Amino acid sequence: MKLEGRVAFVTGAAQGIGRAIALALAEDGADVALGDLNLEKLEAVAREVEGLGRKAMALHLDVASSDSVQAAVAKVLEAWGKIDILVNNAGITKDNLLMRMKPQDWDAVLRVNLDGAYHCIRAVLPGMVKQRYGRIVNIASVVAQAGNAGQANYIASKAGLIGLTKAVAMEVGSRNITVNAVAPGFIATAMTEKLPDAVRERMLTLIPLGRMGTDRDVARGVRFLVSEEADYITGHVLNINGGMYMA
Repeated sequence: MKLEGRVAFVTGAAQGIGRAIALALAEDGADVALGDLNLEKLEAVAREVEGLGRKAMALHLDVASSDSVQAAVAKVLEAWGKIDILVNNAGITKDNLLMRMKPQDWDAVLRVNLDGAYHCIRAVLPGMVKQRYGRIVNIASVVAQAGNAGQANYIASKAGLIGLTKAVAMEVGSRNITVNAVAPGFIATAMTEKLPDAVRERMLTLIPLGRMGTDRDVARGVRFLVSEEADYITGHVLNINGGMYMA
């Protein structure tokens, strides 16, 4: 129970990687506030967290809206008094080749994936600075480092998230707040299940470990970065990709 007494806030927690992160933190003793647009699925995850003996709070959250984020954070602070851990996991894709990409699809992905993290970090930082403790983890992506055709908006948002991670880590390190990123590779989620078989098979040939990752693989990396074992790690990008990208 390394995280006992800690309060975590996980965005995009209704399914996939976000759900796995929420459960991993709860397993280690944290109470978890869960944010997502899908409240029905979110409440199911909240029940799973409670089944582990921890407190849970399901919050309807649109990370692209500063007002929605501020309201959600205020509810957590009112109920539990603090937020020790923030995991910015909420993200969307709207893939297309750049010359065919609609401006609204570019804007939508940047608003959720990058602006959303900005809104959440900005909302929790005052409390973390006051208590002189905080752990922030941003979920980036292997393609932010390696590139990929047809995902210019997604890659721009995730590369920006890595830059944001390093900038904020520099700003708040003196307040005992660490800010890190996790860059998952080819992970088995609802999003990757939609890929054609030929694409999935090609991707597997690029992974030295020869398999797709799991949401638990990513969750364990996040759990490490918010633990005491990672107290001297900040501004870092933890690659969890089976060796898909090694630079």
